[in-house]
Amino acid sequence: MDSLLVKNAVEPRSVDPVWGRIREAAQTAAAAEPVLAGVLHATILSQSKFEGALSYHLARLVGTTEVPAALIRQTFEEAFVADPAIGMAARADIVAVTDRDPACTSHLDPLLWFKGYHALQTYRVAHWLWLQRRQTLAHYLQSRASALFGLDIHPGAVIGKGIFIDHGTGVVIGETAVVGDGVSMLHGVTLGGTGKERGDRHPKVRRGVLLGAGAKVLGNIEIGACAKIAAGSVVLEPVPAGCTAAGVPARIIGCVDVPEPALEMDQRI
Repeated sequence: MDSLLVKNAVEPRSVDPVWGRIREAAQTAAAAEPVLAGVLHATILSQSKFEGALSYHLARLVGTTEVPAALIRQTFEEAFVADPAIGMAARADIVAVTDRDPACTSHLDPLLWFKGYHALQTYRVAHWLWLQRRQTLAHYLQSRASALFGLDIHPGAVIGKGIFIDHGTGVVIGETAVVGDGVSMLHGVTLGGTGKERGDRHPKVRRGVLLGAGAKVLGNIEIGACAKIAAGSVVLEPVPAGCTAAGVPARIIGCVDVPEPALEMDQRI
């Protein structure tokens, strides 16, 4: 993955291979499908860097009559300049999708079409706003992303890079949840609380974990690195690193048979 990421998010695209691959795919797509040539030019080919394309596209999706796209884009650009790590994480997420999703045909697909990716990048800017104590605007972005993309990610959550949210519909990530680098999750995953408790109340999912479709992980519990949570499971107790949990309520049923389940995306148990 690291070979496809640049050292600085604001360097020219000649040393930004992720952006280069996106532009190449956009040029090919524009030639093959003239109906989309205009949107591909506006979103990708007329932009000078990856962050510009991302802010333009997401602002068009998230903006409303009351809060126009131009103001949303300004906020995104402010976040990208203040914290270049946001752009780096967004690149790592694209690489994760192209590596792990057999339905992804190019680096262009996540940026333009995949709502799990869109919701995650909107969260990243909302999280930056949250840390700047601009909580009202952060909640606005959370609400718009939930309405548009069908995922509800609280801006207070802490989410690493190289994240793959497949399909995305119905994913819920609570305020004090932590998601480590390289995690993969499918539709219907919930990282939630267990009731009305306040404070630190949501799961801590460590690096390389695979969360199967419909898995519910509830409470301030840890899912250890490179664990696998089977589809449809309800997890109420910690899961050690490298273990597989399944069932309602979930129980440890064995050890994973690959180094990083999130990379393999094999939900079989």
